[in-house]
Amino acid sequence: MIQVIQLILALSFLVVIHEFGHFAFARLFHVRVEKFYLFFDYKFALLRAKRINGRWQFRFLSRKLEENDEWLQHPDNTEWGIGWIPFGGYCAIAGMVDETHDAKSLGQSAQPWEFRTKNVWQRLLIISGGILVNFVAALLIFGMLLFHWGEDSLPLRNIDRGLYFSELLEKEGFQQQDKIVSINGTEPETLGEVVQWIIIEGKRDVVVSRGNETVTLQMSEDLGNRYLALQNDFDRRERDKARQDPAYVKQRYILIDEFYPFVIDSVFPNTAADYAGLQKNDSITAINGVPTPCFAMLKEQLRQHPLDSVSITYYRDGEERTAYAFIGDQCRLGVYEKGPLNYFSLEHKDYTFFEAIPAGIVYGWNYLKMYIKQFRLVFSKEGAQSLGGFGAIGQMFPKFWDWAVFWNMTAVLSLILAFMNFLPIPGLDGGYILFLLFEIVTGRQPSDKFLERANMVGLIILIALLLFANGNDLLKWLFF
Repeated sequence: MIQVIQLILALSFLVVIHEFGHFAFARLFHVRVEKFYLFFDYKFALLRAKRINGRWQFRFLSRKLEENDEWLQHPDNTEWGIGWIPFGGYCAIAGMVDETHDAKSLGQSAQPWEFRTKNVWQRLLIISGGILVNFVAALLIFGMLLFHWGEDSLPLRNIDRGLYFSELLEKEGFQQQDKIVSINGTEPETLGEVVQWIIIEGKRDVVVSRGNETVTLQMSEDLGNRYLALQNDFDRRERDKARQDPAYVKQRYILIDEFYPFVIDSVFPNTAADYAGLQKNDSITAINGVPTPCFAMLKEQLRQHPLDSVSITYYRDGEERTAYAFIGDQCRLGVYEKGPLNYFSLEHKDYTFFEAIPAGIVYGWNYLKMYIKQFRLVFSKEGAQSLGGFGAIGQMFPKFWDWAVFWNMTAVLSLILAFMNFLPIPGLDGGYILFLLFEIVTGRQPSDKFLERANMVGLIILIALLLFANGNDLLKWLFF
């Protein structure tokens, strides 16, 4: 429920500011905005509000306005409201062919307060306003997060024990505890950059430090798609376990991680570790005789023995010991381990207000570039299977309330919303921008009838994409 609330709040906020971008530029150029709605109000609205003769009037659970309604006698004043269909929202601009107006409804004679009577640059700003506001809002939120909480990072140079590599990366030539020196000639600063460069961007030349030698590795061209396939398969197995046991806590696929030992920080009562007699500061080094010199390798070994008893080799006070435990279907010992921050130095940086703004701009711009580069993976079988709708977006939020995480996710979604609306698909802002740029170049304005038909095609495309993405969520929930 907390995830659902965060999703609704974030998307509602982003829809409102997006539509306000259109509204602000429309009013700046003296264009009437007939309606401004969060969610859609097909034949019915949860709330309607309008300023009539200097006073606000409100209507709750209101049906569609009749032709002789008093509110319609005041077209200069915008009707504000909340609809009942919780998908986005809209800003109905007078004289514009969109989801609220068709070509016939505009009439023959254009009026000075209509969108279509404004010059092409004014129309371009009105259409671009939503994208612009979402983009600027994301950068400001990132900046304010840096100003309020600062920035914590674990530089790759501080991970002096080397890295853990999954089986997928071992097949690419990595060995456990390799240290990454450079990727395509550039030194990555964080572990996140390593994943971004070799998986998302497809960079292939990796130089690692291995003992006293330096080794150059060549990544496979299809590494990103193979990773997505493994990730999808892993997620299917985790969803299956969660369906069988509602108390099951889904685990994440570890592609690459810090290499550090599994040392117990605390033991939960009445768990496998408790019954096995494990204690704080015990260092676990093997499961069923298979060495597990780091946290990620131990997690991988435990996952291979569901509903099974395992032998646990560990050290206590320098002495090697063995214990036996039944780890259950969750494949968990029931302990808190000492995390990577017990072994590696985290770096924290505080920002003044005037430092945070440009830093937020850089952070947001880099994230947007990384998101755009991910699109090369979408156009593949594995990428298409990984697409998700509202369910997948909701899973991005934590199951607890954290303002820093909430606002960070809101900023990320604001960037994504800005980018998606910029795509040149009719019906989206990018489609209108494409037609306006055509008008600027050719001097010819597309007819209202053409725009209406283009919007219909775009609407079909958008509905198909929406059904596909949310259908993926549904199929994963029902069958995978």
